[in-house]
Amino acid sequence: MRRALTTLAGHGGQCVTWLQTLPQGHQLLSQGRDLKLCLWDLAEGRNAVVDSVRLESVGFCRSSILVRGQPRWMLAVPGKGSDEVQILEMPSKTSVCTLKPEADAKLGMPMCLRLWQADCSPRPLLLAGYEDGSVALWDVSEQKVCSRIACHEEPVMDLDFDSQKAKGISGSAGKALAVWSLDGQQALQVCGTHQLTNPGIAEVTIRPDRKILATAGWDHRIRVFHWRKMQPLAVLAFHSAAVQCVAFAADGLLAAGSKDQRISLWSLYPRA
Repeated sequence: MRRALTTLAGHGGQCVTWLQTLPQGHQLLSQGRDLKLCLWDLAEGRNAVVDSVRLESVGFCRSSILVRGQPRWMLAVPGKGSDEVQILEMPSKTSVCTLKPEADAKLGMPMCLRLWQADCSPRPLLLAGYEDGSVALWDVSEQKVCSRIACHEEPVMDLDFDSQKAKGISGSAGKALAVWSLDGQQALQVCGTHQLTNPGIAEVTIRPDRKILATAGWDHRIRVFHWRKMQPLAVLAFHSAAVQCVAFAADGLLAAGSKDQRISLWSLYPRA
């Protein structure tokens, strides 16, 4: 039927930059340019904001969560200082720490965040892409940068990380995707780059089965790659404006949202 069930209006008409569902029931997080991050209760037909976090940064950096056992979860948000990331314990909204690079690092603003946790360690880690084109790995507990790599000439717009392969990918405002790895000593290393026809990647996401990945392009295109080989598989041309986001469902269905105010759904390369 492809029709909207309801409309959630919680950001005063301002742009919504990030959506994330929570595993504990029918809950949704939304981040807007109104400097608010809202927690929605969507259970049993409800659509109410039950809590919110006031944000300090007006930029486009999306937040990130790490579920650490119900009902507690960790939240990373852009901080008050232009180069800072704030870590909160949720749902209590307790401040854990503020991650601030050294004064001489000159990384610029954080542009994208990815909280994660290795299977063999309880320590939360944060991958952050910065305005200067670098990707940094933070040890949240120690509040220190474990490793940093310069992998783009333009700001890093988004990144995703495959914790099983200890390998990640990032896209930027430029014309290249960068693939990088993380070794046992928590050192990042660039594995290679893939040149694109046109500049600008708004989002990059690896499918849950880690077989393929998709990118959202400013050139109106969705690009699909084989994750292990970084072999181009498809260029999906449907939208008439920049593609802003891509997301895979658990069954492998791909959804993409664009500035043309349309959402496209794609069934491709079925999961084995």
